[in-house]
Order: sequence, then structure tokens, then C-alpha cells
Amino acid sequence: MTEPEPGLGQNRIRTLAVLSVPAVLIGVVSALILFALDELSRQLQDLLWDVLPHAAGIDPDGGWWIFGMLTATGLAVGLMVRYLPGHAGPDSAAAELGGSALPLKVVPSLAAVAVLGLAGGVSLGPENPIIAINTAVLTALLARFFRRVPARLVLGLTMAGTVGALFGTPVAAALLFTGMAGAMAGPGALFDKLFLPLVSAGAGAAVMTTLGGTMLPASTPEAGSPGGWDVLAAMAIAPLAAAFGLAGVLAFRWAHRQFRRLRSPVLFTTLGGALLGLLGVLGGPLTLFKGAEESEELLHGQGESFSTLAVLAAVKLAALVVAAAAGFRGGRIFPAVFVGVAFGLAAGALLPDIRADAAVSAAVLGVVLAIARDGWLALFIAVVITGDVTVSAMLCLAILPAWLVVTHAPHMVAEDDGGARPA
Repeated sequence: MTEPEPGLGQNRIRTLAVLSVPAVLIGVVSALILFALDELSRQLQDLLWDVLPHAAGIDPDGGWWIFGMLTATGLAVGLMVRYLPGHAGPDSAAAELGGSALPLKVVPSLAAVAVLGLAGGVSLGPENPIIAINTAVLTALLARFFRRVPARLVLGLTMAGTVGALFGTPVAAALLFTGMAGAMAGPGALFDKLFLPLVSAGAGAAVMTTLGGTMLPASTPEAGSPGGWDVLAAMAIAPLAAAFGLAGVLAFRWAHRQFRRLRSPVLFTTLGGALLGLLGVLGGPLTLFKGAEESEELLHGQGESFSTLAVLAAVKLAALVVAAAAGFRGGRIFPAVFVGVAFGLAAGALLPDIRADAAVSAAVLGVVLAIARDGWLALFIAVVITGDVTVSAMLCLAILPAWLVVTHAPHMVAEDDGGARPA
């Protein structure tokens, strides 16, 4: 006999309606915390990269400021991880998106480290820390005011609400949860299982859109529907970009082991900051920060040469590897998008007869697939980056050879070190 689905009673409609109330609350709070963290990091970024250097009469795009700022950021993050209560939680390198709720005492140090990394120019996005922070806060909040909501449901709805807020639409969360929901045992249609995540994601997306819109504003110039050559090119570019991303995954796993030989987070995070500074000097300001605004700037730039674009893609991938391996707290999706944009534009420079949006979307698809290992998320971001749904058929074909490249390759997840504290 099939057991009832956890969290749902006999009256499914009534239960879904009742649970929609905490689902909306979760989505709204998730978006508000994300907006606050992002706004704080923007204000600190303006202070570090505009106010201070200009007050000192220094060019913030100069090599010495880039190297010094990233090295100082690494040192500050290392000190916070080592000495603040909670030690900024477990290493982001050892965790996928989501996971169990952290104790509330970890939230202040994790938020401080995440904000400093985002503002200091580290090549990581906000997704891992903000999901962990939201999960900790909302698990404690709902345990106080909605005690009958299962903790496992709170975790899922928090991830859905945060993803909806990150991308300004519940579609991304729906795609992420489709695979999970399909694997859940119990009665009920697929949309019964997706109902509450969609409520939470929709609430998060609505709040974030009202406050400031999506965190992925980049889009390629409009170019119409793809042709036959564009489809063939996309089916070649996507697996090549996936292989390029997998090179970064393999380098990350090696780099993570090497950094941990230094034992102390103060040492390996400071070294990571110095290496990021050198990479920033090599690649320039475009290769700094999480990569969302920088992707938009690159897409609407002056049409750089193939060699310049290839260097940007390689430097950003190396920066992502170092930042993820050296103990900084952050996600990998946003910098992976920049890598894909640079790779796609480089491919377009070699193949001028292929539409830029076809090359870029296929490359973003391949790189995000290799880094995040989620086909639905990769497809969603690849479509979003073009701003044109007509490329979806082309991308559904392009993802097939790309998936063959990544399906048995290692994931970009390191062995858990228990929180990056010295032994």
C-alpha cells in the first residue's frame, strides 16, 4: 500500500492552500534577505573600488590596486573564517546548492564573509551563501510560528524562493524541482508536488522584481530565429564549452587539496586572494566580481578579438577555480555564465557567419552544465542570456552532445573539511 506523501494529508487541496501561507512568507523573506545582502555588497564595493582609490589618487583599474585589494580581501576573509563565531559555516567548495539548515549562530559570520567576497572582487556568486543563510533564518522562524510545517519542506521551499528571487522568475525553481519532484514517492500529480515550490518561488521573484529585478541582467542583441548552420554550430560549441568547463572542474579538485595543505584558512585564503589579484591584473577589471554585470558589458562591448576573448574566458575560469578552492564562500553559477559568454563570443569571432546569440547561448549552456551539472538550469540560463525563447529548440539539441561530455565526469564538489578550521 502506498504511504501518503510527507506533509500532505487526505484533503490535498485544503493542505496545499493552508501551506501556501508559509510558502509565500518563505519566498518574501528569502527575497528580502537576498536584496539586503546584495545591496550591502554593492555599497561596500563602491567604497572599496571607487571612493577609497579616488580619495587616494589611485586608479582602481590599475594592477597594484587590483592585486592589493584582492589580497587584502583574502586575508580579511581568512581571519573571519578562523576567528568569528560559527567560522562562516562549512566550505562552499564541499557543498551543492541547498543542504541541511545551519545553526543561527553561523549566519552573521557567513553573511560577513559573503558580502566581503562579493564586494572585494572575488569571482563567486551569492547563491550558495544566500541559500544557506535563508535556510537557517527561515527554519528557525517557521519552527517558532508554523511548527506543523515539516523541516524538510521548509528547506525545499527556501531554496525555491531564493532561486526565484535570484533570477527574477519562478521558472528556474520549477525546472530545478521538476527532477526532484519526479523522484518523490507517493500519490499526486507532478504539479501537486511543484505547487508549493512554485508559490514560494513566485513570491520571491515578485518581491525581487519589485525591489530591483533579476541578478542576471545580461542579454545578447536581438537577431531573429536561428538557422540550420546556427543549430549545427551550437551542437559543436556546447560540448566544446562543456569540456572547457570540465578542465576547470578537474583543476578545482586538485587546487582544493593543495590549498588545504596550508592547514590554516588565514594562510590559504590569503594566498587565494593574492592569486586572484594576479589573475585580475592579467584579465583586467572585467574578470573580477561575480560576473553578472560584467557579462552584460562584454556582450554589448566593442567586439573584442578572438585572442582577447579567449584570455578573458581562461582567466575567469582560473579565477573561479581559485576562489572556489581557496575557502571563499560563494556560488559558481554567475562566474560560469561569464566564462560561457566569453567562450561563445570567441567562437563567434572564429565563425563570423554564425549568429552571436547562438554561439553565446550554446557556450553558456555547456559551461554551466559542466560547473553546475544540472541540465534544466543550464537550459534556462542559456535561454535567459539571449532574451529570446526561439533559441530553446536549438539549445535542446545542443545539450545532448554536451551531456555526453559531462555525464560521467566528476562534479565540482570537494571533500568536506568540516568547516575550514585548522586541525
